[in-house]
Amino acid sequence: MSTFTETTEPPRTAPAVARPAYRVTGRRVLSSEWAKLWSLRSSWITLGLGLLFLVAFGLIASSRYKSGIGSAHMDPDFARSTAVSLSLFGTNFAQLALGVLGVLVTAGEYSTGMIRSTLAAVPRRLPVLWSKAAVFGLVALVVATVGGFVAFLIGSGIVSGTPAAMGLSHPGVLRSLLGAGLYLGLVGVIGTALGALLRSVAGGISVLVAVLMLIPGLISLLPSSWRDDIGPYLPSNAGESMFALTHDSTALSPTAGLVVFLGWTALALACAAYRLLRSDV
Repeated sequence: MSTFTETTEPPRTAPAVARPAYRVTGRRVLSSEWAKLWSLRSSWITLGLGLLFLVAFGLIASSRYKSGIGSAHMDPDFARSTAVSLSLFGTNFAQLALGVLGVLVTAGEYSTGMIRSTLAAVPRRLPVLWSKAAVFGLVALVVATVGGFVAFLIGSGIVSGTPAAMGLSHPGVLRSLLGAGLYLGLVGVIGTALGALLRSVAGGISVLVAVLMLIPGLISLLPSSWRDDIGPYLPSNAGESMFALTHDSTALSPTAGLVVFLGWTALALACAAYRLLRSDV
């Protein structure tokens, strides 16, 4: 009697496919944030509004000056306007659009929960904040600079032949136009930082509006000695010094205004970075 032992071969497994190793680099994080910014319809709409505000209000102010020049009913301060100040009349409106979009760039991800995927892909966290701020700050800078130059080139043609007329070769004009673009670009960065700090769209927008518009109005109610000491160092007033063509004795110089506004921007980013590192999503 013989027995046969049946041997079975172990099942063959398919060879493992080598997956490419992906590294998180600064360039890839920047590319990701660039793609996310332009994939949202709200980015296109809000950037368009910022550009529209800057150009449209500048042209409206120039046209109103042209039609009212020499009239006894014209406000004395408005009568002393220049082509630069008229063209940049829409800066206060454009800063709201660009600042609000900056808040949405960061706080919008927290409201939708997408920030979890973002930080899972970039565990170190801080490169996400730097990339968001850099990408949107650069976009806001370009949009604002283009809008400022378009408003000036058209507006200077409207006011030609009036006391406000001036060209690009006039001393201080290029500095004012570039300063306005830089100011609005930094406002976008501050909005991005506030969105990351507060993680709330409504909260970020509220603080942005308060800092840029409400607090300067409240400071004007203080005694003149306090107002002159505090007012020039507020973010909006320091930013205005960056692109104002002329300065009075209480205002900062363009360079000092830039340094102060950069300080406010750095403070907002530092606070956002601290919370991003110290607290969970």
